Amino acid sequence: MASQERIEFFRHSLGDEEKARIAAALDDTLLTTGQVVRDVESALAAYLDVAEVVCLDSCTAALHLALLAEGIGPGDEVIVPAMTFVATANAVQMAGAVPVFADVEPDTACVSVETIAPRITPRTRAIIPVHLYGLLCDMEAMKAFADSRNLILIEDSAHCIEARRRHIRPASHSRSACLSFYATKNITCGEGGALATNDAALAERVRRLSLHGITSSAAERYGHRYRHWDMEVLGWKYNLDNIRASLLLSQIRRMDAQCARRREIAMRYEQAFAAIDGVDVVAVPEPGWSARHLYTIWVDPNRRDDILVALQDSGIGVAVNYRAVHLLRYYAEHFGHRRGDLPVAESIGDRTISLPLYPGLTNAQADRVIDAVRQAVQTSTPTTDPVKLV
Repeated sequence: MASQERIEFFRHSLGDEEKARIAAALDDTLLTTGQVVRDVESALAAYLDVAEVVCLDSCTAALHLALLAEGIGPGDEVIVPAMTFVATANAVQMAGAVPVFADVEPDTACVSVETIAPRITPRTRAIIPVHLYGLLCDMEAMKAFADSRNLILIEDSAHCIEARRRHIRPASHSRSACLSFYATKNITCGEGGALATNDAALAERVRRLSLHGITSSAAERYGHRYRHWDMEVLGWKYNLDNIRASLLLSQIRRMDAQCARRREIAMRYEQAFAAIDGVDVVAVPEPGWSARHLYTIWVDPNRRDDILVALQDSGIGVAVNYRAVHLLRYYAEHFGHRRGDLPVAESIGDRTISLPLYPGLTNAQADRVIDAVRQAVQTSTPTTDPVKLV
């Protein structure tokens, strides 16, 4: 019997329309930040119902500049989840501040007021809640908590553009929300990101900081009668170019339809996994609260790595999103973190497996994933070795 085709962990949904837009961008004189970028910013601002969006070359850049634009730097502490991608904590260090890790809720893997409150100190200046896997944190409670302590809220929305929690959306209850257009994200241009905010002055500071701190962009310098420019602050080179931005416009229009398809697949998974002993899933109280960026299951930590290998051997693409950041070598060595410091995040990091979830995944492929998980969980045996950091 011929082997079945591999089911990739992720496949983008770019097609002829995006190829045509790329060709049009290449025919333009200005390949760097210009009108196409501005069109994307306007489309995203309209979608999110915010005043301003600034396109950048990564979500990490957005987080970094959001912190700098708020005046956060040496001597300050910023609360971040221990269950996130390393970029959340790295951006804090890039700004010169100290990341302070908070534990997460055991059913959602997201931070809450209850997990953040014990980590607050007199040096705390900001909180970065992460909408992990696409599930919006309780931003209403988070904002009330932050306001009561005069703390700045910056959302890491790398997994979460589409979600709505009642009337709450990314950037509606914070100073800014940072978005990602990385290769595996819900909309992608390979590498890219953005900052969304309702504060026009903050957006202007971020835009300036993304272009070396100088007073005019290339489009402004070359598209008009020459005027001398100045450098007012020390900035970075974080702007998005027209070529990559051209991939995003069509995807923005399709976002809700693609999110609906991811939710269908997620529900198919959940109905099946509810009947499989040894598989737990992340709690999503209401479907609209999650953009369903990732579908993650939690299994026995002593079987997790064997299950990963078994799924790969079955032709299923998988990932681990994520190991607890505070236990990664750099943070453990530089900040003295040890296993047991944040037990919920550590447990999730030891048990997690992310499965294929993207609009192009067919029901038949999803059923193959389910069957492979069932077989792997039922046939794997616990290892006698404790979970190791590798």
